[in-house]
Amino acid sequence: MILKVLAVTVLFSRAYSYIVTIDAPGEECFFEKMQAGTKMRLTFEVTEGGFLDIDIKIYSPDGNLAYEGDRESNGKITLAADKEGIYRYCFSNKMSTMTPKIVMFSIDAGERPAYAKEEDGESEKKLETMIKELASSLTSVKKEQDYLEIRQRIHHAINEGTNHRVVLWAAFEFIVLIAVTVGQVYFLKKFFEVRRVV
Repeated sequence: MILKVLAVTVLFSRAYSYIVTIDAPGEECFFEKMQAGTKMRLTFEVTEGGFLDIDIKIYSPDGNLAYEGDRESNGKITLAADKEGIYRYCFSNKMSTMTPKIVMFSIDAGERPAYAKEEDGESEKKLETMIKELASSLTSVKKEQDYLEIRQRIHHAINEGTNHRVVLWAAFEFIVLIAVTVGQVYFLKKFFEVRRVV
């Protein structure tokens, strides 16, 4: 019975993760079929490109705008599907003229339905509930790990870039210091030089 519940939990938990490149100026749209009354959770993070920002729009099956975000670098969006149908979510890089963006996002579509039957015993219901909670917790931990890994990669790239600029600035200061020192020695020598008139 436990294996059956675990298998059903794994089969009905639809969570997908993707990494896409969105060219400038461009837009990428994705589609998700939703049942009425279920929830869709979209988590995204811009990992590379420009100012690490992207526009996002989510459309309901009838074409109405369900969510809109401008120049967001990351986010966690939860929408309740009020109608059954295909929901469209689009990432837009139209504000950029040259820089493509790399976006990592994950979709968790639909709440897990109740699997317990009325004739099951109380202990089996508790076990099924615990298994569902554990599966949900594992999914959220995995998503959080992916999110933290991306954040670590972004911050590492920022630190490396800053370190590179600091080294270049220090080398520039060293060259300027040497040039000023040589210039001062040259002018002081010239100042104290005795000139003979013949």
